[in-house]
Amino acid sequence: MVKINIYSIVKPSKDEFDILIKEFIKMSLKYAKVEVHYIFNKSIAKAQTIGESEAQKAYSDTYEPLLKGYNIALDVLGKKLDSYSFSKVLEGKNEINFFIGGAYGFEREFLKKCDSIISLSDLTMAHKIANVVLTEQIFRGLCIINNHPYHK
Repeated sequence: MVKINIYSIVKPSKDEFDILIKEFIKMSLKYAKVEVHYIFNKSIAKAQTIGESEAQKAYSDTYEPLLKGYNIALDVLGKKLDSYSFSKVLEGKNEINFFIGGAYGFEREFLKKCDSIISLSDLTMAHKIANVVLTEQIFRGLCIINNHPYHK
C-alpha cells in the first residue's frame, strides 16, 4: 500500500477544515495510507519575523531531512495538472511526500531537490484550503487509478 505524507508549514488547529481533510483521508484508506503533518517550530516562527530569505531557509532546513521516496513540492510556479495527470503522479510509487511551503514559498534550491513541482491553482490559497484541495485530489487520483466511480 502506498504511503502519502503531506507536510505543511502551518500551526496545527482543530477546525472545520480538519473535518474535511480527515474525511478524505478516511476514504483514501482503501488505497493508501495518507497522513497530514503540520509543522511550525520556533525556528520558522523567528525566521518569518526577519524576512523572506530567512523564512525560506527555515522551511528548507525543516523539510530537507524528510526528502525520501518521491517528493513533490506545491509551488505557484509548478506544473498545472488535471485530475488524470495528477493520478499518474501517484501511480506506481511506494512513498510520496507532498510539501506545502510557508508564507514565503520555497527556496529554488529546495525545489531542485524535489522530483516534481506542481501547482494546485493560479489562485493563492490559505494552507488549510490547500490541504483540503490536495487531500480531495489525492482521493480522486486514487479512485481514477483503481477505477472507482467517484471521479465521474
